[in-house]
Order: sequence, then C-alpha cells, then structure tokens
Amino acid sequence: MKRIILTDGGMGQELVRRSKSEPTPLWSARVLIDEPDLVRGLHAEFIRAGARVITINTYSATPERLAREGAEDLFKPLQKRGIELARQARDEAGDAAIAGCLSPLFGSYAPALTISYQDTLDIYRRVVAEQADGVDLFLCETMASAEEARAAVTAASESGKPVWVSWTLADHGKPRLRSGEAITAAASALDGLAVTARLLNCCRPEAIAAALPELIDLGGPVGAYANGFTSTEALKHGGTVDVLHARHDLGPDAYADQAIGWVEAGADIVGGCCEVGPPHIAALRDRLEQAGYEISGVFHA
Repeated sequence: MKRIILTDGGMGQELVRRSKSEPTPLWSARVLIDEPDLVRGLHAEFIRAGARVITINTYSATPERLAREGAEDLFKPLQKRGIELARQARDEAGDAAIAGCLSPLFGSYAPALTISYQDTLDIYRRVVAEQADGVDLFLCETMASAEEARAAVTAASESGKPVWVSWTLADHGKPRLRSGEAITAAASALDGLAVTARLLNCCRPEAIAAALPELIDLGGPVGAYANGFTSTEALKHGGTVDVLHARHDLGPDAYADQAIGWVEAGADIVGGCCEVGPPHIAALRDRLEQAGYEISGVFHA
C-alpha cells in the first residue's frame, strides 16, 4: 500500500473570503492579529478534512512586504502568532506536522523582482531564525526562479529541519518555472543542499500534470498542490488578491480527479493552494482512501 502525505489547502484566499476586512497587499497576514480565531479555525478545518501537514499563515509576512506597507515592526510578532495559532489548531483538531513558510519575498509570480542573492539569503535567514523552534519542517513554496529557491533552501537547511522546495510554473506552454528556467536547471541549482522533497505549486493543475514526469525523473519524493485561479496575470506587484478569479470547473470532486492523477503518475505528496479549501482536501482524502492509498504523516505513520 503506497503512503501519501496529504497537505492542507490555501489559507490566504479562504481567509480573505471569511474576513470582515477588505483585502490588502499583505493578504492574510493582518488577520493573525485582528482575527486570530479565523486562522486557528481554518487550520483546524484542514486537519479535520484529512491534512497531515499544515503550513503557518505567514506567507505575506516577509520583511520586504511589511516594510513596503510601513509595518516592518510586525515581522517578529506575526511570525510568533502564526506558529502559535497552528500549534493551537493541532492541539484542538488532531495530529499534523507544522511547516514553516518561506515564501517569495516581494510577491508571488514575479521572478524579476529580486535583490542580490546574498541579500535574499540574509532575509530568508531572518525568517528561519524566527520559525525554526516552532515548526517540524520548512516549506520553500511558490519559488518562481532557481536563485530564489536556492536562497530559501540554503537558509532553511541551516536549521537542520527537513526542507521541501516547491516551484511555481508558467501556466501555459512547455513546463518551465515562471522565470522561464527549466525544472532540471532549477533542481541543479540546489546541488549539495539537503532537500527532502521537490514539489510544484500555485499554478494550473494542467501545468502540474505536464511537468510532473520531469520532476519524477529527478528522483526522490515529489509532490504537487495547484491553485484554482482562472489566471494570475492580473495580480501586479503590490496588488491585492481581489483582482483574481476562481475557476468554476475545479470544485472538490474535479480537483480530487486532478490530484489523484498526480498520485497515479508517482506523486508522494498532494494538497492544495489558492482557492482550494477544506472541502477539496476532504474530497481528496476520500478518493485516496477509496483507491487504497494510506494517508501518512511526515513523522508519524
């Protein structure tokens, strides 16, 4: 019986949907302070839906994004609160590993918006220092370029915790990172670094299906978690997520169809990203169990 790790879905879009506040460029970070019950409750819903890995809700709480909005003093408090709420949800809802979050520093889908490699690495090290004691592994997610991923993985690996790296792909055309780089080139940039699993995320499910064979050929555990957007092109630097729209053909059952296809192709880890909520994860759990797969935790069977 093959063991599959089931992760949570997207926090940001779901929190924006549930929040009383209007969307801001900080996405879901502000609700950590203003509406913590929403964050705790959503984490718990994902665990009850079957997720065995949840990621702390600090995706938009990077020093760069906070400084841009005049809120850099919130960096440490937001990191601490994100960990606390995830741990409280786990205590309430059941066993799950907690993943630290190393996200794009400036914003998603923008590989050209970079600073020097060393400066990028230094900022990721700041994030790792705040998260390392409270998480079970690190997820370097939505990496749009090879250098961005190399900096994040380098910082995460220095913690001694397991490290997952997840690249985001161009939604159309030949499988490529959003930077235009090939997956094999992005993987080669991580040579010598301890990477526990390689994943693809926050792109169309169809793009993941096309790229997955190339990822599997690299060897080792692989995974995928797609978004449910019609397109990400409308989201500009410093913009808000209300400009993006959800597909109407990716309900829980349809999304589970896609994810089961990834598992059948060889994926070991599946879950969801933006516009993939607890009902999607529950449907995927049911499909995995019906197909005879064992849903496994990262550290506990």
